[in-house]
Amino acid sequence: MSSIESKRVAIVTGGSKGIGEACVAKFLSQGYKVYNLDIAPSSTGIFIECDVSSVAKVEATIAAIVKENGRLDALVANAGIYFSANIEDTSEVDLDRIINLNIKGAYAAVKASLPIMKQQKKGSIIIMSSDQAFVGKKNSFAYNLSKCALASMVRTTALDYAAFNIRANGVCPGTIETPLYHREINLWSQASGTPLKEIEAGMAGLQPLNRIGQPSEVANLVAFLASDEASFITGSLHSVDGGYVAQ
Repeated sequence: MSSIESKRVAIVTGGSKGIGEACVAKFLSQGYKVYNLDIAPSSTGIFIECDVSSVAKVEATIAAIVKENGRLDALVANAGIYFSANIEDTSEVDLDRIINLNIKGAYAAVKASLPIMKQQKKGSIIIMSSDQAFVGKKNSFAYNLSKCALASMVRTTALDYAAFNIRANGVCPGTIETPLYHREINLWSQASGTPLKEIEAGMAGLQPLNRIGQPSEVANLVAFLASDEASFITGSLHSVDGGYVAQ
């Protein structure tokens, strides 16, 4: 077996920006061969253009990765989108878009990864949920719904595949400084006329640690959960939120 084939292999969906990009970088630093499945090109890891809302595309892509490497050690189902609206302002099209990407995207990636993990009798699945798996937030009907569904996926997958030594865990970030975060607060500032620095200070003040988190802090937890050091951890949801949901 070549040195490339003997490397640990990780797949990260949505790995081109923000938390996903930090996860790709962290796995690379630990010697993994890392595949990034995203629609936005990236030079970090091995980029494969893949719309994760297409179950068939995800299945074919992961099957090709497994065929090439003969193993899959870690899957990070991270791809997702945010949508701000209450239930009345959420159209059926909006709801379908959230479900197809946030929920079905994770479903497709997990399902496609399980056969090789069952065969090797080992694997770690990390699903990116949110602090909204624990608490409700205003104007977050569809997004909150999707993140609660992912929390459920963590638990059922952990129980169904524990006999194969496959672990499934959820990571639940709070407010993290990503491109999405900056986009949202900029839109808020433009719409409200509130100075951007005032919004940033307000967001930091909502967290008990009085700051927002960094993508690398989420990636550190993801890498730990993928490692053998977390070999007795499965079916659990882990907050990375500066204490927000503890309030």
